Order: sequence, then C-alpha cells, then structure tokens
Amino acid sequence: MNQAAIFFPVFALAGLTFAILLLIPYKRIKAVALKQLVADDFKLGESKNVPPNVSLPNQNYINLLELPVLFYVVCLLLYVTQRVDMVALSLAWSYVTLRVVHSVIHLTSNHILQRLFVFALSTFVLIAMWVRVFIAIS
Repeated sequence: MNQAAIFFPVFALAGLTFAILLLIPYKRIKAVALKQLVADDFKLGESKNVPPNVSLPNQNYINLLELPVLFYVVCLLLYVTQRVDMVALSLAWSYVTLRVVHSVIHLTSNHILQRLFVFALSTFVLIAMWVRVFIAIS
C-alpha cells in the first residue's frame, strides 16, 4: 500500500478548511456592502449585531481548527510508523466525509440533532483511528 495515500484525505480536509476561511470575508463584506452591518461590527471579533448567517462560517472555521488537529496528527503517525492500510485509509476518508457533511449542515439548516449525530459519528471514527494506531505500535 502507498503510505502517502493517507495525505489525500488530509489535503481534502485542509481544502475544506481553506474554503470555509474564504467564506468568512465573503459573508462579512457582503453584509457590510448591503448595509446590514458596519465594519466596526468586526473590530473585536463579531459584535452582537452580526446575524447568524454571517457568523456561522467563522464558527464553522473554528470547529475545523479544533478536533481535526487530532486527525492531522494521527494521519502523520500512520505515515511515519508505516501503518497506512485500507482500513486506516477508509477511516480517514470517512472522517473527512463526515466533517464535510457537518459543515454543510452547520452552514445551511443548522439542525442541531443532525449536526450532533454527524459530529459524534466523526468523533467515533477519529477515536477508532487513534485506537488502531495505539494497538499497532504497542
């Protein structure tokens, strides 16, 4: 198995993160241009005046910088320890897919139970990745 294949889901998740990062200024600039907000509403982060449709991309971006850090680390561990196999690759792609679904839910309907379910499922996948690496190197 090509050990470097583990980096394709890493690149995909990084791509999602960058896409959400680009969505933040787009939403903010659009809201200011439409005179829904003023630039000072972002002076210290986001004021109470910022509507959810403008603040959600920023919240989603923050989410993509929290738990996914453990995904990046476990993928590096898999590569360094030469433990990339089809199961690890499937789990990695499952994690990325679930994070994409989580972002789509968060940025559209923002249905809490759906979002929670997908987030929990992605977390279980991530835990499974860590358990497999731990067992493999123990």
